[in-house]
Amino acid sequence: MHTILMVILRLFAFYLGLTSTFFTLSYFSIPTASFYARLLASYGCLVLCATYGVFASLALRLIGQHRISQWTVARSFHYTMALFTGIHFEIVSGRQHLSTRPCVLIGNHQSELDVLLLGTIFPPYCSVTAKRSLRLVPFLGWFMALSGTVFIDRSNSASAHAAFDKAAAEMRKERQSVFIFPEGTRSYAEGPEMGAFKKGAFHLAVKAGVDIVPVVAGNYWGVLSVKEKRFRGGRIPVKVLPPIPTAHLTAADVEELTRTTREKMLKELVALTQSPMGQKATKAYVEAGEEDLARRETPITMASGLER
Repeated sequence: MHTILMVILRLFAFYLGLTSTFFTLSYFSIPTASFYARLLASYGCLVLCATYGVFASLALRLIGQHRISQWTVARSFHYTMALFTGIHFEIVSGRQHLSTRPCVLIGNHQSELDVLLLGTIFPPYCSVTAKRSLRLVPFLGWFMALSGTVFIDRSNSASAHAAFDKAAAEMRKERQSVFIFPEGTRSYAEGPEMGAFKKGAFHLAVKAGVDIVPVVAGNYWGVLSVKEKRFRGGRIPVKVLPPIPTAHLTAADVEELTRTTREKMLKELVALTQSPMGQKATKAYVEAGEEDLARRETPITMASGLER
């Protein structure tokens, strides 16, 4: 046991040292140093919060409060990422709509950084949906399984439908909300764009008879671009739209519901991206040759601006 503990501590020290080295190099304008610094810091935050989530989920189950597990972990990820990477999503409008319960929350899906979006907007008594293979990922998968994640086998439509039927029953019985990315995959868009919406989230909302609450994050290609090896600090604007009722809708209405909801979200995505805060997070800001966000907004100054 002592040997295993020493190995873990040495790996942690090496990881911390490597991350600190990249952060130091980023202040001397070393190309891609900021990208790798924040990449390592982000994975470190994710593992730390997922590990916390395993123990938090177990403890909360003992007192019958496991349905808030994902909320507690989401908030911890929100704060640790702001502190160690200088990045956070900021709700600029509609925060009050997050109290809608139960509901199906949906959001536009741009990149891996959207996990941090969940850290910002995730309400209590809500769970995510995820592909079934994530259940096997150490720490993260364990936490997701313990905290009530709805796992979907995308290769098996019968299994997926069964999972949604179970989720709908759970939502009605326990007043549990669910968050889904209806695009189904990351867009990596360089501007205010969204992919086609899959109908699963809308079928679930109609089946459960609950409202849909759309969440829109402005494009942040200027903050994170895997292709360009760019990962900078900064604020990303988010708007929560008013709930869309589904109580009197049927399966025949899902296609029109999907279309109109996507149109509303796309309109807000364009507006958010064109806002002053949005321009600092998207491609136009980068092309303008402005000072690197990593130099302007350090982890400490970003952390101090949280939850104003």
